[in-house]
Amino acid sequence: MAAQKRVDNKRRILKDGESQLPDGRYRYRYFDMDGCRQVVYSWKLVERDRMPPGKKDDLSLREKERQIERDMEDSIKTGRDAKITLNQMFETYMTGKISLKQSTRTNYIYMYTHYVQDGFGKKMLKDIRYSDVKAFYNSLIVEKGFKANSMEIINTLIHPALTLAVRDGYIRFNPSDGVMMEIKKSHQWEKTHRHALTIEEQSAFLNYIASNEQYKHWLPMFTLFLGTGCRVGEIVGLRWEDCDFKQRIININHTLIYRLQDDGRVEYHITTPKTEAGIREIPMMDEVYDALVQLKNWQVLVGDAHDEIDGYSGFILTNRFGNVCNPHTINRVIERMYKGYNKQETEQARAEGRQPMLIRHFSVHNLRHTFCTRFCENETNLKVIQDIMGHADITTTMNIYAEATKEKKQEAMANLNGKMHHLLTISGSSLKGTGVSLKCVVNR
Repeated sequence: MAAQKRVDNKRRILKDGESQLPDGRYRYRYFDMDGCRQVVYSWKLVERDRMPPGKKDDLSLREKERQIERDMEDSIKTGRDAKITLNQMFETYMTGKISLKQSTRTNYIYMYTHYVQDGFGKKMLKDIRYSDVKAFYNSLIVEKGFKANSMEIINTLIHPALTLAVRDGYIRFNPSDGVMMEIKKSHQWEKTHRHALTIEEQSAFLNYIASNEQYKHWLPMFTLFLGTGCRVGEIVGLRWEDCDFKQRIININHTLIYRLQDDGRVEYHITTPKTEAGIREIPMMDEVYDALVQLKNWQVLVGDAHDEIDGYSGFILTNRFGNVCNPHTINRVIERMYKGYNKQETEQARAEGRQPMLIRHFSVHNLRHTFCTRFCENETNLKVIQDIMGHADITTTMNIYAEATKEKKQEAMANLNGKMHHLLTISGSSLKGTGVSLKCVVNR
């Protein structure tokens, strides 16, 4: 005799694993891919059923069954295994990033903790859709004022964590795929452009420092920036033992990083350069050599640096208290300097009845760009430029070179102004007797 089929309160036959509870709910029990018992519930057996009054709308039991069957066919986790949040996935992702530099890891965790963790990070992976990621990114832009660079960092945290979730079988597709591209198009951020000081600006800046009693003790340091093209962390982290005065070589093998804490303190750490290309030797120009000698004499007067950071000591750039220089302080000083110069130049130009030669806003990193531009204006070997600058990608070098040479080309063409008629006259006279008309040549 055949077994009697189970039915619900509407006399509908229930499938294997299905049942109806006394309160009217439907239940489906199954075994997941690991052989563990799982269960799902719904107030509706099929999609066309009406939801009982006061109950939140939900998928029907049969819809959930089809979803479970599809997930299991695609090796997607179901049941309790699928109940994992973005926060949990991010933690797994960061645990696996064993080669990540500590400074980068600290920055990533800071950004995630402050802007993702307490809100979007609590969402279940299975519930995150493309529109959810897009809405979250837009909220950071509108509410937090995030620009392109900050959004890139956030996407660098979320997108790979979701990629890992796909690979581990928690979700079928990465819902963040393509979101950042759309965000960039919709907001059309202007590309950040770090300009180099012109020769006139560079000269005016250095002359102002040299002639100003308040600032002239800063001149050796800025000579180092403009004479080496080093990054700010490489300069402030430079030690006497990194300088070979006999061979006149500066060895760049580490960088000093700083991080502002919530309590206002700044913590310093030593780290290796971002890429292998950052480890390099830079020949000392005469001006750089002299600047280092001046800095040594300065330390003889005020005392050697007493800071020891991660086992490193003997730093070259120190304040009057013997502490390493804070890059924030350097940028503040730069701002005071060019503003002071611009005020002085404006007043002098007004008195002399001429247009002032003002210095545009710039920061310490613009000094690196300035050195590279001057270097590109006088050197054609891109490999040499790349090695001195420590560029990991030759494309970076080529872009700066192209920018520098473009300005030189414009300058060269400007120098031809007023001379073309003379050149054409010479060319015309040389064509006499050849039967060729200069007019025809020009028209062609």
